[in-house]
Amino acid sequence: MLTVAALYHFTRFDDPEALQGPLRALCLAQGVTGTLLLAREGLNGTIAGTRAGIDAVLAHLRALPGCADLEHKESMASAPPYARMKVRLKREIVTMGQPDVDPRARVGHYVAPGDWNALIRAEDVAVIDTRNDYEVAIGSFKGAIDPETASFRDFPAWWEANKDRFHNKKIAMFCTGGIRCEKSTNYLLGQGVAEVYHLKGGILKYLEEVPAEDSAWQGACFVFDGRVSVGHGLAEGPHLLCHACRRPILPEDRARPEYEEGVACHHCAGETSEADKARFRQRQKQIELARRRGETHLGGAYGV
Repeated sequence: MLTVAALYHFTRFDDPEALQGPLRALCLAQGVTGTLLLAREGLNGTIAGTRAGIDAVLAHLRALPGCADLEHKESMASAPPYARMKVRLKREIVTMGQPDVDPRARVGHYVAPGDWNALIRAEDVAVIDTRNDYEVAIGSFKGAIDPETASFRDFPAWWEANKDRFHNKKIAMFCTGGIRCEKSTNYLLGQGVAEVYHLKGGILKYLEEVPAEDSAWQGACFVFDGRVSVGHGLAEGPHLLCHACRRPILPEDRARPEYEEGVACHHCAGETSEADKARFRQRQKQIELARRRGETHLGGAYGV
């Protein structure tokens, strides 16, 4: 079994580019794969590897400026969830497109997983899922509002169009690991919302700590790696990934007439042109040839 570590931390990096090379070299030396994003506002990512490899990378990250108290969440994977290691420089570690948002200044009230159910069941609380539409589609908290956003960049516009719905309401928000809520709660506080809460550690921490029999969670939680989804206890879920549109599908969805491996699924068959599909078929052919040779074709790996 491999250890999977999801992490983020907001801090000030004056020169993130100087951190990129040594971090990538360490990950490669330790056989760690995944994606780490570096920006002036901090770092974000998910990595997978042996226990020793993950521990070495986490020790390196916590030695970076302002990262001594970096927290992470762990789960297990039965197969490598990533094909390679990427350390990328970004403008934001989670893209909201709001330059005045600064989670280091203030965020909403953190709510521990064990206290979350009581909060979201209160009549004066509106619960908002800040994730993308395809993530919400396979699972969410009972009664949560789905903004139906395709990107986190869309959240501010959605709030502006819908804010009157939440007059005199407390706002509770959640996301996969907590990073989006660091920004979205700061944003709502800046918009004048008096009471804003968010799930500490995100859905992943909730599924890890709250027993299934006590859970308000329904469905599976989408994760951005080869496992595709996880459930209670962070057990690997049933979902597969359509490698054409990167949306989650169930095994039985492969029997649908729209499905063609690597080319289309019922979500995206009507969204791409025949030229797109022809290109996807060529890519899939190369993936299958590589598979027969016992090689990994990066075009078929998650997140490429």
